[in-house]
Amino acid sequence: MSDLGVVAGSTREHGADDLAAIVRKVAWRLMPLIMICYLFAFFDRINISFAKFQLQSDLGLSDTAYGLGASLFVIGYVLFEVPSNLFLYKVGARRWIARIMISWGLATAAMVFVNNEWQFYGLRFVIGAMEAGFAPGVLYYLTLWFPTEYRGRITSMLFLASAFSGLVGAPLAGLVIGHMDGVLGMPGWHWLFLLGGLPCVVLGLLVLKLLKDRIDDAGWLSSSEKSLLAGQIAQQSRPAETGHSLLGALKTPGFLTLGLVYFLIQVASYGLNFWAPHLIHVAGTKNPTVVGLLTAVPYVCGAICMVVVGRLSDASGERRKFVFGLLLMSALGFFAAGFFDKQTALLVVALAVMGAGVVASIPAFWALPPKLLTGAGAAGGIALINTLGQLGGIVSPVMVGRVKDLTGSTTPALYVIGAMSLVCALIVLYGLPESLRSRETVR
Repeated sequence: MSDLGVVAGSTREHGADDLAAIVRKVAWRLMPLIMICYLFAFFDRINISFAKFQLQSDLGLSDTAYGLGASLFVIGYVLFEVPSNLFLYKVGARRWIARIMISWGLATAAMVFVNNEWQFYGLRFVIGAMEAGFAPGVLYYLTLWFPTEYRGRITSMLFLASAFSGLVGAPLAGLVIGHMDGVLGMPGWHWLFLLGGLPCVVLGLLVLKLLKDRIDDAGWLSSSEKSLLAGQIAQQSRPAETGHSLLGALKTPGFLTLGLVYFLIQVASYGLNFWAPHLIHVAGTKNPTVVGLLTAVPYVCGAICMVVVGRLSDASGERRKFVFGLLLMSALGFFAAGFFDKQTALLVVALAVMGAGVVASIPAFWALPPKLLTGAGAAGGIALINTLGQLGGIVSPVMVGRVKDLTGSTTPALYVIGAMSLVCALIVLYGLPESLRSRETVR
């Protein structure tokens, strides 16, 4: 009997090793292209912040108008996210992701034809609507290829891509704005949207050609590899015997609190994404290339903090306390940015603290909802939390722009966002139900 136990244990260990090798093979095949697509998706959200000064000057926009245009992207995204996801399930994730990339790439490139405020508003809304469903579509696609125990680290790679988008995109945007202004008679901000949009069309075509819909279609996997991987995923995808409906999720204690927390996190995130170049410019740095390089600093710190916190929280199981600490860093960064708004060196340090807190808090937060939501209502509930959070992307840019127009300074808005981050941290520490406050068992 003991010999049989040893053999069974050895077989299970051998199967786990085989599965890990297959997952690594799949990750190397799929993730580079997916991460590049995700990088461009995030850059599509923040590129307007680098175009801000030239765009405002050419179109005669106030800071309130700029903030409204930035928010209209999010409004389009939120309104069309659910319909986009419904079509994704009908036509297939690969085809729909490719459609999203091609359409948003063309819409972004079409910014070169914008000549007035209302065209700016309309096209920003269209770009958001065209990109709607991209992130959920990618996450759904990954569930078709990766077993549950590998999805956490695979998903974290996507969030790293968003951090690297700021890290790489900020300096490149500065170079484009600074050195391509006037090339072929076009202003630098035209080139920025053109060079940000057209590659997305190419990437969409590559998604159609290189990605596969199903494991069975992967010619680069052997029959035994396909069988082992597909069997593992199918076994884990069996529907739960009991579970919440979306209505049940809404009634779950703590659900709406999580929605509020993510909303406040996104207020801070969009505050960083849409206004960091402006803060650096106003502090005294006028060279667009240097502004781009300095804007990369908070994203570098965010990427490093994301990796470190991810490992520490996995090791300790203390998810909530890490989110609390990151939100405190976010609050400190916003307060310091307001206090040192005229001192470039100290402002960049403040942005570094802000970026470490804001950027790393997003993936850290997403470890909390699965502890609260289970069964059939989990997917719908998590999608609703994401939608509530994205509303922060509507509030934040408009609020900062309006404050800037009324007071002549962004400093009061920075203090407001810092206070909101502090309140958010306290909610995470004291306002969540016991199921979210308990420490995870570390295995």
